[in-house]
Amino acid sequence: MLVIHNANIHTLDSTQPVATALVVDRGCILAIGNDDEILPAFSNAEKINVNKHPIIPGLTDSHIHLQAYALSLQKIDAETQSQKECLQRVAKHASESPQGEWILGHGWNHNVWPEGYGSAKQLDEIAPNHPVYLTHKSLHCAWANSTALQLAQIDRTTPDPPGGRIGRLENGDPNGILFESAMDLVERAIPIPGLDSVVRTIQSAQSLLWKMGLTGVHDFDGSQCFSALQILHQSNRLKLHVVKGIPSENLHQAIELGLRSGFGDDTLSIGSLKLFSDGALGPHTAAMLQPYEDDPTNSGILMLDAEELFELGMQASSNGLSMAVHAIGDRANHEVLNAFSQLRAYERSHQSTLQYQLRHRIEHVQVLHPDDLNRFSQLEIIASMQPIHATSDMTMADKFWGKRSTYAYAWRAQLDEGYHLIFGSDAPVENPNPFLGLHAAVTRQRADGSPSNQGWYPNQRITIDEALHAYTTRPAFAAHKENRLGMLAPGYLADLLVLNEDPFSCPPEALLDIHPIGTMISGEWVFREME
Repeated sequence: MLVIHNANIHTLDSTQPVATALVVDRGCILAIGNDDEILPAFSNAEKINVNKHPIIPGLTDSHIHLQAYALSLQKIDAETQSQKECLQRVAKHASESPQGEWILGHGWNHNVWPEGYGSAKQLDEIAPNHPVYLTHKSLHCAWANSTALQLAQIDRTTPDPPGGRIGRLENGDPNGILFESAMDLVERAIPIPGLDSVVRTIQSAQSLLWKMGLTGVHDFDGSQCFSALQILHQSNRLKLHVVKGIPSENLHQAIELGLRSGFGDDTLSIGSLKLFSDGALGPHTAAMLQPYEDDPTNSGILMLDAEELFELGMQASSNGLSMAVHAIGDRANHEVLNAFSQLRAYERSHQSTLQYQLRHRIEHVQVLHPDDLNRFSQLEIIASMQPIHATSDMTMADKFWGKRSTYAYAWRAQLDEGYHLIFGSDAPVENPNPFLGLHAAVTRQRADGSPSNQGWYPNQRITIDEALHAYTTRPAFAAHKENRLGMLAPGYLADLLVLNEDPFSCPPEALLDIHPIGTMISGEWVFREME
C-alpha cells in the first residue's frame, strides 16, 4: 500500500475535482482526499511526498500506429525543411549500408518544399545500389527509387490499383510517387521484420511513451502488431493499456474467431474494426464535396461510399464489433455519417441480439460540411481527432480547402454538440507527445506562436479541462472502460502522472514543455525521476 501526499491532484472526477493525497493498493486507487484525512487513516502505509507537484490521470493516445511508430524510430527521419536535406540524409544512410539493403525513411512533406514532389531519378542518383522507400508524413503516399519500383514489378504497363494511383511521367513510366493503395505494391516487396524484432521494438518504444505521459493507446496497426502485443502481455512486459483495432481485411477472421469489441483485460483488449473511406489532405486524396482550391479537377479519392460501409457495418455490428472509420474530407465524413445513420437504424431493429449499443467512431474528422456538424451527437458517434494535425496542416488546409477550413478540426463544434471527443496523435504521422496535442487544442498555434496570438480559427479552441478529458475519461468511454480508467477515483486503476508544472495554471504556451517526472500504470512506477 502506498500513500502519495502533499500533491496538487486534478482527479477529473466531477464529484471530487481536487485532492492532495491518494492511496494505491493492489494496482488501484483505494482512497483519495486531503492529507489531513488520508495520512492518519493510513499511517502504516509507505508514503511519498511529492512536494506540491501536480498529479493528473494517465493520458491515452486514442489513435496511434504502435508498430509503425516503433519501427519509424529506426528509419531515416525524412521530415526536413528542404528536399536537399532529405536527399542528403538518404545519401548518408546509403553510403553506410550494405549494397542491396533497403533504405527506409518516413516524414517527408512536399508541401513545405519549394520543389514539391521528388522523383525516382533523384533517389537513383544518390542510392544507385539500394532500393529506397520513403513514406510521406501523412502515410498516404510514398517516394521510391527505380530499384524499389523494379522489385515491386511496377512499370509503365502496371495499372493503378483500386483506391490508389501510380505517379507517372509524360511517357507513362512511374515517376517514383505512389498514392494510397499503390504503396502496397512496394511494401509487399520490402522484407517483413520478424515477430521477435517487432516485439523488441515495441517494448523499447513503450518506455518513450511513458516518459511522454502516455499510459494507454488505441492501436490501429495490423495482425503482426497484435501478435507482438500478446507476447509482451503474456511475458508481463506490456505496461500500457492497449485497445487493439482490427484491420478491415481481417473482418471475416475476427467474426470466425468470435472476437468482439471490448474482449480482453485491462492491459490488452479488442477495439473497433478499422476502415478507410478516403485518403489525406497533403497528397490531395481526401475525398471532398468540391474540388481542391489549387486543383479544380481533383476532388480526392473516395474508397468506400455509404452503402459499402453500411454493408460492412452490418457484418461487424451483428457480431459485436464497433466501427472506426478513417475520414478526412467533407465528402468522406458525409458518406460515413450516412452509413452510420443506416447502421443505427439497423441496430435499433435488432436490439434483441445486440447486448449494448456499440461505440462507433470516425477517425480524424478533419473537415466537415456545416450540415454535418450536429450529426455526431444525433447518431452518438465518437469523434476521434488529433489536435496536432491542425497546427501541422493549417497552412495546407487554407491553401487547399480555402473557406472550408472554417469547419476544419472543429473541436469546439463537436463539444458544443454534446457527444464524445477523443484525442490522439496518429503517430508516426505526428509526434505522440500528448502535451503537444494539449497545446494545439488549447491555443491552435504552432510552437512559434503562428499564425496569430489568437490561433488558427480561434473559435474552435477548447479549454485545458476539456482537452484533458479528451485524453482521459473520453477514451475510457470509447473502450467501454469508463468504470476503470480515465480518472483518479476509488476503484479506478492507479494510472497517474506526476508533472513538472500544472497544466491548469501555467500559461498556455508552457504546455509544450510540461512533462512527467513520474508515470504510474496500474500502481507500478514505469518511469520516475523525482526525488
